[in-house]
Amino acid sequence: MKPYQIAVITGSLRADSINRKLASAIARLAPGDFSFTQLVIGDLPLYNQDDDADPSPAVKRLKGEILAASGLIFVTPEYNRGIPGVLKNAIDHASRPYGESAWAGKPAGVLGASVGVIGTAVAQQQLRTILAYLDVPTLGQPEAFIHVGEGFFDEGGEIASAGTRKFLQKWMDSYVAWVKKHAA
Repeated sequence: MKPYQIAVITGSLRADSINRKLASAIARLAPGDFSFTQLVIGDLPLYNQDDDADPSPAVKRLKGEILAASGLIFVTPEYNRGIPGVLKNAIDHASRPYGESAWAGKPAGVLGASVGVIGTAVAQQQLRTILAYLDVPTLGQPEAFIHVGEGFFDEGGEIASAGTRKFLQKWMDSYVAWVKKHAA
């Protein structure tokens, strides 16, 4: 077992999601002592406080996976200048009931990709605000607002541009140091 288990939360359910592809590509930039698991959030029921006393098996699974993780990476698209509803639903489930948040204290990184030129800047800012409230220490720099155009990923799912790969390697190196600092 690798010492640093990272839970990856992708805010898109689409089978051909560019954010899911980005999550897979950046995981390959990490050192050998890090492993990554993309968490399933599409099977969660809509959050309802009435269910806090008896959460569904999917909610229990999600909270358990987060609690077992050394750190978190959020890779999110931007829908209508905000985070996707499915991501907010997952965040709400794992933060409840009050006082039993699975998120608290887990070091996190936030990035996202979009075909739009501003990437996912607004969604990431909204997500950072939520994570701050949930006591999730979040990597501040470098920020990664990724604009994905034709040919961004090669046939093997790797990032085609050497410059973008170099930038994302810097992001990953900073994230690794962030997790190790908070794990100490």
